[in-house]
Amino acid sequence: MRFHLLGFVLAGLTLTGIAHGQAAPSQSGETTSLGAIVPSSAALGPAPASSRDALRNETQPIERSSTAADPASLVPDLPPLPRGKATLIGGTVEKLDPVRDQLMVRPFGGGKMMKIRFDARTHVYRDGEGASAADLKPGDRVYIDTLLDGTAIFARSIRFNMHTPEGESQGAVVAYRADKSELWVRDALSREPLRVRVTSSTRLVQGERSLLAGDLAPGTLVTVKFESGKDGDVAREVSVLALPGASYSFAGQIVAVDLRMGLLMLTSETDGKNYEIYFDPSAVSGEDQWRQGAAVSVLARFDGTRYTAENVTITSNGSPSKP
Repeated sequence: MRFHLLGFVLAGLTLTGIAHGQAAPSQSGETTSLGAIVPSSAALGPAPASSRDALRNETQPIERSSTAADPASLVPDLPPLPRGKATLIGGTVEKLDPVRDQLMVRPFGGGKMMKIRFDARTHVYRDGEGASAADLKPGDRVYIDTLLDGTAIFARSIRFNMHTPEGESQGAVVAYRADKSELWVRDALSREPLRVRVTSSTRLVQGERSLLAGDLAPGTLVTVKFESGKDGDVAREVSVLALPGASYSFAGQIVAVDLRMGLLMLTSETDGKNYEIYFDPSAVSGEDQWRQGAAVSVLARFDGTRYTAENVTITSNGSPSKP
């Protein structure tokens, strides 16, 4: 009786283990990598290939990556914005190409269309609120802060649907036609000159001095602020930066210099703008002081196309040198 009772107890324990997911011990079993006991092939005979593959997949440990890819790391870093002076261009969108990330814009005042590139670095605003380039459509009046990126024109920011349409351009006077009160200005970024009307309310200045429209001789370097209307562009202000034949003083730091070509670029401490100034390389002395970051003082004459140095004084480590 005791023997039979012990057998029932052992059988009950075995069934309990199976009920909890534990395999019953077997002399002919083999241990898998997961520690489970499975019958050997000798006891059960050869299994079909599909069964063996399924068993192998179930018994192999699952490898999981301990790190997850950062989605931001999958996006390539964009290069920094091109350096240089920004120019404001106003015009009408003729075509938007979202695949090539470019706009075709016809400038105010007429002229050929301009191709302007943009990308994720470009800030887009609609009536002062953040927007997307996808919100633009043909016919929109846009005002674009542009930079030269090599030979391409890049949009640093785009504003459209402005309540007060206006623009700004900088370049050299091509002509002033008194009979039509029209001022033609050639911008460095546009193949066609900007054409604006000068009215009695147009402000003409050079610094604090007032000028007359007749003073705007060809070659005069100007900044023009204008408003666009149904009858064309009207100049609100024409500010003269340089008159042909006049001399101007500059003070600032050298940004770049080419002693072979006789060209230096300086950042003015007065207005923070960059200026290219040509000089005679044969007159240079103390070449070791002509380097980036050196303080410089220049007296240059503007000939209608460029500044040419009449005198250059470079101060480096407190030692002036004059070419």
